[in-house]
Formats: sequence, C-alpha cells, structure tokens
Amino acid sequence: MEFPVDVALAELVSQLPTGPRWWYEVKLDGHRTVLWRLAETVRLQARSGRDVTTPWMDLAVAGMALPPGVVLDGEAVVVVDGQVSFEAAQARAASSPARSRELAARHPALLIVWDVLSLPTGDVRGRPYEERRALMLDMVAGLPEGSPIQAVSATEDVEVARVWYETLTGSGVEGVVAKSGRSPYRAGRSSSWKKVRHAETIDAEVVGFTGAAGRPRALAVRLPDGRVALSQRLGAQLAARVAAALVAVAPAAQGRAAGGESFTAAESGLLVEVLAGTTRHAVVTVTRVR
Repeated sequence: MEFPVDVALAELVSQLPTGPRWWYEVKLDGHRTVLWRLAETVRLQARSGRDVTTPWMDLAVAGMALPPGVVLDGEAVVVVDGQVSFEAAQARAASSPARSRELAARHPALLIVWDVLSLPTGDVRGRPYEERRALMLDMVAGLPEGSPIQAVSATEDVEVARVWYETLTGSGVEGVVAKSGRSPYRAGRSSSWKKVRHAETIDAEVVGFTGAAGRPRALAVRLPDGRVALSQRLGAQLAARVAAALVAVAPAAQGRAAGGESFTAAESGLLVEVLAGTTRHAVVTVTRVR
C-alpha cells in the first residue's frame, strides 16, 4: 500500500438494513483519519488524502506503539465536557503546530478505529469485515492502557443500534453505520456499507472561491448533479481550513455559478460537506471540510 489510500464510504439511507451478518457501528462527529504506522514514524491522512499528521500529533505519537506495517481507518474526535465536539475537532484540524499542541494539552484527541487495512504481514482489505474487525480488535487490545486509539462500539443487534441512534445524539453521535459482515474494504461508496444520520449532508468538490485565497469568503462547489453553486459566507474556522489548501493552488480563470455569480476558479481537490436540503437552490451551506 502507498500513502495516501482511497477510503471506503457508506451509502446514505433512511433506514438501517436488517438481516443476517449485518453489523452496526456508532458514527461519531469528527474527522475521518487513516493512521499509517511506517517503519520509523507515523503518518495520518484525511479522507481527501491530505497529510494531517501535524494537527493530530498526539495521535501520531500514540500510533508509535503499533507494529510497523499497520494501517487503521477511523475518526479523530475531541471530547469536551463529556461530549464529542465537532467544533473542537475543526479547531484542531485548522490549527498551527504551536496551537495544536496547546489544544491537545487542553483536550486530547481520540482515534476511534473501525477498520484495519494492513498488518505487518500485508494488505487485508480483501478479507470480510468480520475478519478485519477481529484483527483490528487484536491490534487495539495490544496498545498500552489509556491509549487514545480505541475501537468503535459495534453490535450485531439492530435494536441496540436503533437505541444508539435515538438516544446518543446529545453525546456527539451523529448516526449509525451498517456494514455487511461479508464485505471487503473497497474504496469509494459501496452498497455493502450504509449509514443513517441525523443531519443529512452530501459531499461536494471545491472548484473555486470568492475573496482572497488566504481569506476566502465563500466557495464554489460542484454538486453531485454537476451544477456549480456558490456557498453561503464561510465562518472563520471553515475559512481558515479551506485557505490552507487554496493558497497552494494556482488560481485559474474566472468561473460562473449556476445562479450567475462569478468566482475565482481553482481545482483544489478539496471536498466539503453541504446540507442536502439547501442544494435545490443556487446557494449552499458548507458544514465542514472532509
């Protein structure tokens, strides 16, 4: 396997699937993170493939306790006052090295792991989910006591999963992911992985911006139906995260959104989540950077 890896994604559905060999995992509100234990170091990657080792250095240090060759997939989360805080995770992801150390001292991160992609013996993505989960649990169990790398809660009982979905929202659980016990780890969106979530969002590709690259006011995003739409004004934390990617991209010619608004075109490779309910209009609401 070569860094970065294309991650597996779940299909958004309105109801949890039922039947033999379905497993259900808690879906926490954090940042998708893949941990690579290399021969002499640890690297972390975001869902987009970007290297995010620096802002999550406390997780990278914890990952050194794993044997070289292990690659784990999961969610980097930050707990504040007993609740998983997406805002705190966003602040950490957008922070400078000095600021990230300060934030980590105040609220250490956790890596909630749900899959293993590679072991010291080689790539295991082709094995069934049930086998990979057992291997992942063995890896996590071998870590020192108190490690921030922890296994996600999972069950084969759909009624337990429904209780999680209905009662744990206030603690930072944004939904439940269902996975077929037979399924391999396959890059991209798969019908053998399904998710139900409280806030329905979709992914969109950033293709431009308004304002300056270092201080973007809004984003031009390409929606799944091919339309390019301009987002609402970005908050300070979102703008800072996007700016870090945009300043490294040479701006192209002016573009024009479906509503007629002009923007500076820039193929950044960045993905963002937008509220699904707003995409019927020319203006969309960006909720986070993937």
